[in-house]
Amino acid sequence: MDIPRTPPNRLRRRLLLAGGGVGLLAVVSIALARLEPAAPGVEVGTLWIDTVTRGSFVREVRGNGTLVPEEILWIPALSEGRVQRIVLRPGAAVEPDSVILEMSNPELEVRAREAELALVAAEADLTALAVGLEHALLDQQAQAAAVYADDLQRRLEAESNDELAREGLVSALQAKISRLRADEAATRKELEEKRLRSAESAHAARLAAQRARVEQLREVANLRRRELDALAVRAGFSGQLQAVAVQAGQQVSPGTNLARVADPARLKAELRVPETQARDLAIGLPANVDTRNGVVPGRVVRVDPSATNGTVTVDVALEGELPRGARPDLSIDGTIVIERLDDVLTVGRPAFGQPGSRVTLFKLSPEGGSAVRVPVELGRGSVHRIEVVAGLAAGDRVILSDMSTWDAFDRVRLE
Repeated sequence: MDIPRTPPNRLRRRLLLAGGGVGLLAVVSIALARLEPAAPGVEVGTLWIDTVTRGSFVREVRGNGTLVPEEILWIPALSEGRVQRIVLRPGAAVEPDSVILEMSNPELEVRAREAELALVAAEADLTALAVGLEHALLDQQAQAAAVYADDLQRRLEAESNDELAREGLVSALQAKISRLRADEAATRKELEEKRLRSAESAHAARLAAQRARVEQLREVANLRRRELDALAVRAGFSGQLQAVAVQAGQQVSPGTNLARVADPARLKAELRVPETQARDLAIGLPANVDTRNGVVPGRVVRVDPSATNGTVTVDVALEGELPRGARPDLSIDGTIVIERLDDVLTVGRPAFGQPGSRVTLFKLSPEGGSAVRVPVELGRGSVHRIEVVAGLAAGDRVILSDMSTWDAFDRVRLE
């Protein structure tokens, strides 16, 4: 049986066609793999676009806060008691002796009375002791005087007998006896002088002990009296009553804050600056405080060394006249000037751009129809603007909005 045979030319043609198809398919696949994804479209109206500029740059940090008095006095309870009556309400002008509220404590009144009576009794004992010791000392002095007189008499007799014995008018024995009696009297006189000095010292010591006892009881009585007087709570200095922290009928313990008094004419700004912007803050930096009714210049006088809830507390002393309506606890905004720089590139702060960081931003094309991602190195920052160290030039327009949605693309179309 005959088998038909394919002509050689036809087989070669088929092989060439198949190889060409495979090659073409490979080329197309490689080309398609190398094609970039189509640039997504972004609405221009939803973007925040800014232009890079060169010129002077004022670094500032901003924080909000309140006006607080420079001098604040919290008045604590000195003793336990019950609030009987609130005399003054917050906002009232007060003087040092102004009574803010009245308290009662019957037990304290009893203790104060007992202390007064104990002091009176101790003072009476001191008077009686002084009289008794004076009388005893007089007796001692009278006895000493008698001994002194006897000593003098014995000495005179001894001297007289000695003279008479030399003249032979009295015997030598009698003169010797007189001399012995004079020596005995002198010894008694010396002992009596010691007894008198000892008695005077003992009397002074007993009086000093009793006086100390009286002074101790007087201090206790004064303390009880002050505690009793403190039941009428007074302001302590001239100013304005800011707050009363208790209510009528409330029982309070010693140390409980009862009221707050401040001087409303002397206020300072207490700002809370984000901790990320507080690293360059220093005492003495100028600041401007916006009270909503006017801007008051000031200067930083204190920077809290620790951060609380992501903010650092900064105290600003106000150097200008306060506008009308400025009062304690008024909400304010403050701007602190850190430094002024000349001839630097700046741009608005990107959504996620921190000072000293490297970010990528979308730079608009000259015609504005598209934007390309470029790396940018940022430098020192301020409230709204930040220094451009590298990656951009003056006049470049960049997108500052959050572009994290298009992280997979290096180019976007602006629609």
